[in-house]
Amino acid sequence: MIQLFTPQISILEISYVLASVLFILGLKKLSHPDTARNGNLWAAAGMTLAILCTILFHKKEENGVLENIGNIPLILAALVIGSTIGWVAAKKVKMTAMPQMVSMFNGMGGACAALISMMEFPRMQTSLAAGHATTMLNGEALAILLGLTIGGVSFAGSMIAFGKLDERIGDIKTPFLRYINLAFLVVLLIFIVFIMFKEPVAGENWMIYVLGIFALIYGVTFVMPIGGADMPVVISLLNSFTGVAAACGGFLYNNQAMLTGGILVGSSGTILTILMCKAMNRSLLNVIIGAFGGSSAASEQSGEKSVKEITLSDAAVLLSYSQKVLIVPGYGLAVAQAQHPCHDLDVLLTSKGVEVKYGIHPVAGRMPGHMNVLLAEADVPYEKLLEMEEANNEMQNTDVVIVVGANDVVNPAAEDDPSSPIAGMPVIRVWEAKNVIVMKRSMAKGYAAIENNLFYHPRTRMLFGDAKTSMQKLIAEIKNL
Repeated sequence: MIQLFTPQISILEISYVLASVLFILGLKKLSHPDTARNGNLWAAAGMTLAILCTILFHKKEENGVLENIGNIPLILAALVIGSTIGWVAAKKVKMTAMPQMVSMFNGMGGACAALISMMEFPRMQTSLAAGHATTMLNGEALAILLGLTIGGVSFAGSMIAFGKLDERIGDIKTPFLRYINLAFLVVLLIFIVFIMFKEPVAGENWMIYVLGIFALIYGVTFVMPIGGADMPVVISLLNSFTGVAAACGGFLYNNQAMLTGGILVGSSGTILTILMCKAMNRSLLNVIIGAFGGSSAASEQSGEKSVKEITLSDAAVLLSYSQKVLIVPGYGLAVAQAQHPCHDLDVLLTSKGVEVKYGIHPVAGRMPGHMNVLLAEADVPYEKLLEMEEANNEMQNTDVVIVVGANDVVNPAAEDDPSSPIAGMPVIRVWEAKNVIVMKRSMAKGYAAIENNLFYHPRTRMLFGDAKTSMQKLIAEIKNL
C-alpha cells in the first residue's frame, strides 16, 4: 500500500502553501509603484520555490510504487531555454512594444494550459474505460475540457492581439462576425456537454482535438473585429482567460500553487476588464462577442475648421507663469520615448512654483497601465498621477493642459457626437482648462481612426513635432527666460 503522506510529499505541499502566500503578497505589493518591484520579486520567489520543490519532492506512481519524476535533464533544459528567451526579450523590448510582449507571453500561458489538457484527456479516458464508467461526467473531465477551451481561446486571441498591436493584422469590420462568434461559443459549450456525457473509450481521442480546433477558431474570430482603441480591454480579458485556464490545471493536479496563481490572475484580470469596460462605456458581453471597436466612419462635423499653432517661446512663457499645469500622456509619449524629458519639464516647472500633475485615462496607450509604466520608468512620483475623475474635477482650475500623444481619450466627440464610435466613453475633458497645448507630429487620427475636434477648439494650440524633441526645446526655452 502506498504511503500517501511521506516526508517528501509533506514538504512539497507546504512549499505550495508558501508559494501561494508569496503570490498573494506579491500581488498586494503590485498595487503601488514604490513596492511593485519587490512585489514582482516576491511572486517570482514563490514560483521558483514551487518549481524547485516539485522537481525535488514530487512523486509519481508506477506499478504501485512512488517514484521520483523522470526526465530531469529535459526539464532543466526547458527551464534554461525558456528563462533565457524571457530574460533577453524583456531586456531588449522597447517600451512601445511592451503591449506586444505582454500579449505574446500571455498567449504562451494559455497554450501551456491547453497542452496540459490535451495530454491529460487520453489518460483520463483510458482510466475511466478501465473502470467501466458509462460517462465522463466528473470534475476531472470538466477541468480538462475547460482548460483546453479557455487556454486555446486565450492563445489564439493573444496571437491576433499581438498582430494587431504590431500592425501586422487589420480589423474585420462586419456585424456578421458577432453572429459567428455567438455560434462558435454555443458550439463550444454544446460540444463540451456532449463529450462529458459520452462513454469513455480508450484511444478514442478525436474529440479533444476537435474541441481544441474550435477553441482556436473562436479565439481568432472573437478578437478580429475589435478596433485598435479597445485593445487594452481585450488584453486584460485574455489575461483573465489565461488565469482561469491555469486554475483549471490546478484543480486537475490538486496543486495549490497553480490553483492560487490561476485564481489570482483570473480574478484580478476579470476585475480590471470590468473596470476598463466601464471606462470605455462598453458591456462585458460586447467584449466577449467582439461587437465593439473603433471605426473610421464617425461623422465629420460640418463647417470650416482652423488650427492654431503655438511657438516654443510662447509655450514657455505660458507655462512659466501658470499656477497649475496638467500633463495628459498617451501612446505618442511611448513612441517618442519622451517620458524622461516630460519629467524634466515637470521638475523645472515645479522649481518655478508651478503645480504639475498628470491626468491618466484608464485605457490610454495599448495595454492596461501603459502610461503608469512609462512614467514610473522616468521616476515620476506616483502621488502626481491623477485618475480620470480626479483630473476632470481639477480641470476648470487648471491654467494649461499639455496633451502629449494622447488622442482618443481627450476627444470631445465622446460627449457631443452621438454618431461617434466612442460616443458615451468617459474621457478627460481637457477643453475645460484655460489653455490646451497639444503635442503631435501631425494632424493624423488616433488609434481609433476618428477625427478629434479638440485640435480645432478655441482654447487649443498645436505644437507640432516629435514629442521628445519638442519637450527638450521647450525646457531650453523656459531656462532662457
